Amino acid sequence: MSDGQSIVVVSAHAADFVWRAGGAIALYAAAGYRVRILCLSFGERGESQGAWAEPDMTTARVKEIRRAESTRAAGILGADVRFFDSGDYPLRPTDATIDAMVEELKTLQPACILTHSRLDPYNFDHPVAHTVTLQARVYAQAMGHPAPGPVLGAPPVFLFEPHQPEQCGFVPQVLLDVTPVWERKLEAMRSMQAQGHLVDYYSDLGKRRGSQAVRNGGRKGIRVAEAFERVYPLVVEGLL
Repeated sequence: MSDGQSIVVVSAHAADFVWRAGGAIALYAAAGYRVRILCLSFGERGESQGAWAEPDMTTARVKEIRRAESTRAAGILGADVRFFDSGDYPLRPTDATIDAMVEELKTLQPACILTHSRLDPYNFDHPVAHTVTLQARVYAQAMGHPAPGPVLGAPPVFLFEPHQPEQCGFVPQVLLDVTPVWERKLEAMRSMQAQGHLVDYYSDLGKRRGSQAVRNGGRKGIRVAEAFERVYPLVVEGLL
């Protein structure tokens, strides 16, 4: 059990956390962690194709749809979510957004932080989310930052896998076995109907990463996994 610990997930758009880290979220929520998702955008312009295909759709209505889908998915995974509505295509977090993220980190004192990769030539909102996440982490460690709460320690930051990893310079360094919570992640993915075409893609990816996890770890019971990179070094007392 987590003994009251938390994890923070920073998602650029309403569905990113579901596809890329839904297994990790469900796994740690089931272990007793509070998982808090900071969703910077509803993805109303670039990531809501299914919604825009409906007649007489409006931006406001797309936001409502995406908020409902994302909230439902977070609940399935066992997490809670905060929406910032910082724009989409482009995502433009303000200083106030970053200050609010700092306050979240100082309040929650997360055991780790999950967010996007450094690069993504197919979606420039994702690197923006990456940058502001690291900024908020560093600012939360500063004694002089005015946000209330104790200063943040040094939680590790894990970057979840982008849609086209080869084009984003993403190299899997951590393979997380999410087999025990796979059905929950699958249910959450299916709830994201505005991007329903991605369910099969991320189901196949989870199986491939699961095979790689067996290959690298030797645990034959792994069926599905999620891949992550680390931003900061792992500090250990020994190599074994």
